[in-house]
Amino acid sequence: METPQVSQLSQIDGESMTDEELSPIEQVRLTVTNTDDPTLPVLTFRVWFLGLLSCAVLSGLNAYNSYRAGGIVSIQAATVLIGRFLAAVLPTREVRVPGFGSKTFSLNPGPFNVKEHVLISVFANSGCSFGWGTAYAMYVVNIAKVFYRRDMSFLAAWILIMTTQMLGYGWAGLLRKYVIEPAHMWWPTTVAQVAVFRAFHEKDDCRMSRSKFFLIAAICSFSWYVVPGYLFQTLTYISWVCWAFPNSVTAQQIGSGMRGLGLGAITLDWSTISLFLSSPLIQPFFAIVNIFIGYVSVTYIVIPIAYWGLDLYSAKRFPIISPGIFTSQGQTYDLGAIVEDNFELDLSQYGKQGKIYLSMYFALCYGFGFAAIASTLTHVGFFYGRQITDSASSFIKMNREIYQKCIGSYKGKEDIHTRMMRRYKEIPNWWFHVMLGVTVAVSLVLFIFLNDQVQMPFWGFLFACALGFIFTLPISMITAMTNQTPGLNVVTEYIMGLILPGKPIANVCFKAYGFMSMAQAVSFLNDFKLGHYMKIPPRLMFLVQFLGTILAGTINLGVAWWLLGSIKNICHEDLQPPNSPWTCPDDRVFFDASVIWGLVGPKRIFGKLGNYSAMNWFFLGGAVGPFIIWLFHKAFPEQSWIPLINIPVLLGATTAMPPATTLTYNAWLLIGTIFNFFVFRYRKRWWQRYNYILSAALDAGVAFMGVLLYFTVGLKNINLDWWGTQAEHCALATCPTAKGIVVDGCPVK
Repeated sequence: METPQVSQLSQIDGESMTDEELSPIEQVRLTVTNTDDPTLPVLTFRVWFLGLLSCAVLSGLNAYNSYRAGGIVSIQAATVLIGRFLAAVLPTREVRVPGFGSKTFSLNPGPFNVKEHVLISVFANSGCSFGWGTAYAMYVVNIAKVFYRRDMSFLAAWILIMTTQMLGYGWAGLLRKYVIEPAHMWWPTTVAQVAVFRAFHEKDDCRMSRSKFFLIAAICSFSWYVVPGYLFQTLTYISWVCWAFPNSVTAQQIGSGMRGLGLGAITLDWSTISLFLSSPLIQPFFAIVNIFIGYVSVTYIVIPIAYWGLDLYSAKRFPIISPGIFTSQGQTYDLGAIVEDNFELDLSQYGKQGKIYLSMYFALCYGFGFAAIASTLTHVGFFYGRQITDSASSFIKMNREIYQKCIGSYKGKEDIHTRMMRRYKEIPNWWFHVMLGVTVAVSLVLFIFLNDQVQMPFWGFLFACALGFIFTLPISMITAMTNQTPGLNVVTEYIMGLILPGKPIANVCFKAYGFMSMAQAVSFLNDFKLGHYMKIPPRLMFLVQFLGTILAGTINLGVAWWLLGSIKNICHEDLQPPNSPWTCPDDRVFFDASVIWGLVGPKRIFGKLGNYSAMNWFFLGGAVGPFIIWLFHKAFPEQSWIPLINIPVLLGATTAMPPATTLTYNAWLLIGTIFNFFVFRYRKRWWQRYNYILSAALDAGVAFMGVLLYFTVGLKNINLDWWGTQAEHCALATCPTAKGIVVDGCPVK
């Protein structure tokens, strides 16, 4: 089945529709089909069986992997094969269901269809918190029990996990009309998913069908990843400048793709390109341009001036790019030494080590992160404020006609997908109200009656709710149009660190509720947009997400409880045998953040007691930026490119660094430009058929080979040791350049 050509008219309810009414977004018109078969069976036995099974298996495996260096497991491609197998072997005979009158039920109502596949995939991935393999609140449980050695009951941990996952669903339910039905809220990641589902289920008469293309590309990706992923890991970071100048710190700072500016560095590893920024093949080109401007400005203009030119904040005493925390003499800061037994700051030890210092890039990334969050509110306010207020007003008045007019596309019209979804029953608003009310009530039980386990007072929870709700709409709108999601994690840490300094568990709890409720809302809305394009009944989508989240969160906690109680010194790398896999890399980063923001507190870093108080001006700069662009747009309304300047995306371009690297950005920008500008413009037919399929196939191949390597050589700790298995040959890139600073492994000036 081919995608309808852009020039064709479609019909719905007997009315013909123009190209504009199909969708104002060309990528949607080229990818999403304009047909629907409402008679397809959706919530079948196959959905329940495969959905529950895959949800349980993935939740357990991802929870297990989170304590090691394993990646996130995905089985989207596998479920279609199992679904077709069940359709071939299950009995088709219908049986009467006792207690339901004349209604009948069949284990096998027909061929395995695309709507079943979508629901199974949503079911399976409902436990992943917006890119994390497990529920985000598991990090809170882990650091409380492992690093702070604080008692936390299974009940308190379960409530913490469930409520942080569910709270965002309430926000999404209240705001879904603003970011699901409008045609210009097109959610690029979702469009890519649609292309993959269609490739699996639609017949294609072309010589190179999309399903065949997916299979070939996935096999190639699978076969190749064993090279950079295990046999020849240096291919992940090919930094030839370091090879040419093995004894120069400055040259390696410029040429290193891992810890430097990455000039001339290349990569042959797809996972390095897509891990932190998602696939470049699915990004809108205008978003790529915004990221390019922001990234190049920071990395190749601001940083060289600040580091080599001005030596800002004694920058030369530290590496140019590093996520580490340092003393004034360039030594790694001993965070464990400043924690007292009662989890408070040891002021005497803190005084001995002195103030905390950051690398120049890390400090500026914090500053631009502050600016990106501030600009998110003003950008949406100036460019979409009238739309939002009109929609809210019409919603309150319950005037459907005005409401539809307000929230349609840019010209006030619905596209065909919104109109087609009208034939399915909408989710009653009271479902979300009840879920939100119950979630808040249960959370208050945790913070009132079990407060000794979480530190945070109940008013902190209510404040986190308000913060998450305020940012959910603007951030989801930006995500829906640019595929970039500004994060609230640093801002929430900052705020609670100011309000309750010296309370690290309270700090991470506040972050989990403020940041994660927003992130879960965005994830929930993304799934709903997928259902919108694939014509899944909204009530069934809600049911699958709700049940999948409860099941996944419970299994996450069960696996964690087992591992925490059975693995001695888990997460304490210094207390474990050599090459122990139980290093908990993500939990260690989460713990360090809790010490910095919760224990030490932002006053001693970004306040008057710290070194980086000037970074707070970034909040003001970020808030003003969208206003300036809005003024230009009003002054020159005929210039259509001005509204495409997205200040939150531009300012937040480098917020993924670290852990992302300059090599990641360079390769990501190059590949994104090739496919979403040149291929999209000059080979549109190829782009329409294969672009999103290629992205999914590359991801699938890397994921399956990663799992295979993990279970074959990873579990047995079989490692290769030769020049080609070293990640990068740029050891001097982590050295300071200031005179008189002595760091192990670095030359002394």
